[in-house]
Order: sequence, then C-alpha cells, then structure tokens
Amino acid sequence: MECIEKRIDGEVKYSGIIVKVRLDRAELENGKVVRREVVEHPGGVGILPIDDEGNCYMVRQFRYPFSRQLLEIPAGKLENGEEPLTCAVRELSEETGFEAEELIPLGACYTSPGFSSEVLHLYLARGLHAGKAHLDEDEFLNVEKHSLDELLEMADRRELPDAKTVIAILKADRLLRNEK
Repeated sequence: MECIEKRIDGEVKYSGIIVKVRLDRAELENGKVVRREVVEHPGGVGILPIDDEGNCYMVRQFRYPFSRQLLEIPAGKLENGEEPLTCAVRELSEETGFEAEELIPLGACYTSPGFSSEVLHLYLARGLHAGKAHLDEDEFLNVEKHSLDELLEMADRRELPDAKTVIAILKADRLLRNEK
C-alpha cells in the first residue's frame, strides 16, 4: 500500500542565506488536512579523500549549532544549478587542496527527511594530487590525516557524530573491501 500526502498549499515563512522554511498544508489519504514544516535546502556533497597508503583526509571545524568542533569529511553546498560531481571537485580542492584522479559515487542520503529537502551526494576520492587549499573567506578548518581503520574505530566509539561522515566511511570501507 502506497501512502501519499498531497500538498494543498504553502507559505514561505523565512528565506535565509542557505535555507527557506515553508509551512504547508497537506491532505492525508483519509482526507484529513495537516500542517507540514519544510526546510528547503539546495543540497550538497561530501567527499572522503583517501591516498594510496589508506590515509583519509578529514576536516575539523567549529559547528555553530552544536557549539563545538567536529571531525568531518570535506563537504559543501551545491550552488544553484551545479552538478554534484562539479561541486565535489570544487569542495575537495577548496578545503584540502587535493585534486583526485577518480571520484567514485557512494550514493546520496537524505539528511533529515521528516522536515528537510537536503540531499547529500557522497564520493570517495582516490588518486590524490596535493595542492594548496583555498578556503572561503569565512571558512576556518584544519585538515587531519587518519587511517580508514582509525576512522572506523572512532565511528564505533561514537566519536564521529556527523552522519554524512559515518555513512561515507562505512560505504567506502565496504567498497574497498569488495575490491580486494
């Protein structure tokens, strides 16, 4: 049985730098009308760069909503009309300085499908060539090198609370194990 909610109408309640917040009315299968809050987000990418020795390059940056620094995969927001692969190339270079010979799609994930339209496209970057990072003027982060095994252990110990990071690590590990 397919359960569908039909959007009747909606109103933008807030339009910000990155997101819009909409309050919709939707009709359920039984005819009842409910309210739905939707955060419209342009989506983004996350990249797990891994070198030939199995070292992964992560970024540590302050995340304002949680008032703390988090260790994450390099990531960024899609620009209007930008393809995810193009964004991945740009963000990898901006945040780490790396260019990759190969960007392997690891799939997409919905960050919080109960209220947000954000979709993150994840990639594994291999064949890395070092360059110089060129961060946005309001971006402050440190690049750290960790082995994939170390990152898996950190995920198991619940030391990586960022969902996109854990998903990318697990998917990359499975892909790499299947290649052997």
